[in-house]
Amino acid sequence: MNWQRKMGLIVLGAFLAVTLTACGGGAKKATPAASASKYPEKPITVTQGFKAGGGSDALAQLTQPYLQKILGQSFVNQYIPGATGAIAWTQLAKQTKNDGYIISITNTPMLQTNYLMNADIKYTIEDLEPIANVVTDPGIIVVAKDSPLKNVKDFMDAVKANPGKVTVGNSGIGGDDFFTTLIFEKATKTKVAMVPFDGDGPSWQAAMGKKIDVSFNNLSITYPQIKAGNLRALALFADKRDPMLPDVPTLKELGFDIVSGSSRGYSAPKGIPAEAKAKLIKAFQDMAKDPAFQKAAADRALPLNMIYGDDYAKYLKKDETAFRQIWIEVKDQYNKK
Repeated sequence: MNWQRKMGLIVLGAFLAVTLTACGGGAKKATPAASASKYPEKPITVTQGFKAGGGSDALAQLTQPYLQKILGQSFVNQYIPGATGAIAWTQLAKQTKNDGYIISITNTPMLQTNYLMNADIKYTIEDLEPIANVVTDPGIIVVAKDSPLKNVKDFMDAVKANPGKVTVGNSGIGGDDFFTTLIFEKATKTKVAMVPFDGDGPSWQAAMGKKIDVSFNNLSITYPQIKAGNLRALALFADKRDPMLPDVPTLKELGFDIVSGSSRGYSAPKGIPAEAKAKLIKAFQDMAKDPAFQKAAADRALPLNMIYGDDYAKYLKKDETAFRQIWIEVKDQYNKK
């Protein structure tokens, strides 16, 4: 799918979400509930902007058993894939009641790059109430278990011998894997054939099924398949090797200064009741102290990076500035493709 068509789909997705609100299809923002002191009194819905099986889902499966125990209420996942999360986050920012009962998993960089890359997408991080970041997940290069690409040298040789033809999957336009690919091309002075998917899961599945040559993905998402022998990891986009995959080198140690990944946390619509926000933050803080949770994260190769409330908001703002600069540097090169 070419750039113009993919961006058109992003515009369409955001337009439909906003139009639903204008036509009365979305719920209006609620005044903070008088019963906030009893929060939560019912299940909490968690929207995800991607299909099941990706990074958002991995985070949900990790955290929610512990959050449910702490808060005494269940968490219900709602998958709203499309437009690299823009449909779900537009709905969160523009349609969702701000009573604390609908929150969303927020992923960087796509949370910010959606609107940095496309002025027709109207939400920004200023429309959200950041609750907690949980993980920062490094990027990884994976191929099918029987791929002819056995290591990074094989991959680089193939890319150089076939400019623009080696197919590399990513989680969608504006996602961390998309930006990793742009940075990779710039750093290595090479070209690949980008293949966008609606999330990380479909990308690694396509690589495993040899529908694409390579998937640029994330460690935690692909680790179960690497461990099971269904995917082969070629390298990490990280500062150092991960103890879960001690034999997998980093791009840095191979001479390419490329560090990239995705942070994932939870945010609510702007203006939720202060007590609801405080209880949610406290739940994440309590969860982070639980040794069982820490072990579960390590077992899933999910690197914890707990950041709460206002500090999480500052973190997202800092990332926004960094992603804006990256996009300014590469957009002309990419638009010429």
